[in-house]
Amino acid sequence: MTATDPALTALSQGWCALSLLHGKIEARIERALQSGHGLSVREYSLLDVLSRQHNGPGGHLQMKQVADAVVLSQSATTRLVTRLEDRGLLTRYLCDTDRRGIYTDVTETGLTLLAEARPTNDTALRAALDEAARNPELAPLVRTVEALKVPAQAVGSA
Repeated sequence: MTATDPALTALSQGWCALSLLHGKIEARIERALQSGHGLSVREYSLLDVLSRQHNGPGGHLQMKQVADAVVLSQSATTRLVTRLEDRGLLTRYLCDTDRRGIYTDVTETGLTLLAEARPTNDTALRAALDEAARNPELAPLVRTVEALKVPAQAVGSA
């Protein structure tokens, strides 16, 4: 393929549309979460991912799994965990079976904040998708997003 290849141009345009849709959604949710709950999109995502953990085999996520789920590097995820821990929203403790392992759980305060923020997140997401659906370039992507039926636990397991 060359830089003027129509397939490459179409692929590039598709990627730009997807990036634009993501940016619009994230910006809308960020504004709503910040103003309503003092949370960033990343903080909300981290609380949401960690709130889905459970005790027992495979119940607690390793930091790499958490990082993958919130689309951050492990070091950025660790810094984010530390910030939320400092705010009393998360707690860390050693794994009983592997003293090198550290688990992270959402505190009651964190769960309460997450429950309060979830409707805000969902409303902002719906509004961003509705707005994007009016753009002819983004409408097919919106339809695709709306058609996805991905279980929440599958998001971070890739």
